[in-house]
Amino acid sequence: MSTKPTNPKDGVGSTKLPLHLVPDTLMIYASMAFTEGDAKYGMYNFRTSGVRVSIYLDALGRHMMKFKNGEWEDRVTKVPHLASAAACVAILIDGFAMGNITDDRPYPLDLNDEIAESERIIAHVRELHKDKNPHRWTIEDAQP
Repeated sequence: MSTKPTNPKDGVGSTKLPLHLVPDTLMIYASMAFTEGDAKYGMYNFRTSGVRVSIYLDALGRHMMKFKNGEWEDRVTKVPHLASAAACVAILIDGFAMGNITDDRPYPLDLNDEIAESERIIAHVRELHKDKNPHRWTIEDAQP
């Protein structure tokens, strides 16, 4: 059987959005959170009612704090916090794309210079203490 060196579809297809790069696990986990939202508020409620940025930033922050502190899933719903965080980000993106966003973020501040200066200070602190080797406490230390 002889084959062509390339399929003509490859040339066109390779210029398209590369959806294969997004892990399927993102879709699986986000669907858990969106199922919770559908059960509580209705499917795509955020598209009809609009999206207030601060509400979703707050929810995202709470889910990430709980995850950071060792809680994998919501104690009541059992939906993983990272799934809910992904849904928050997706709803924000969708709100901007739909144009139904209420952007109530604080007055903007360009933090790039502040971050750069902080990184210089952190590098200085680390250099001062480079001879020390303190224990870095992690969630694994809390395991029995």
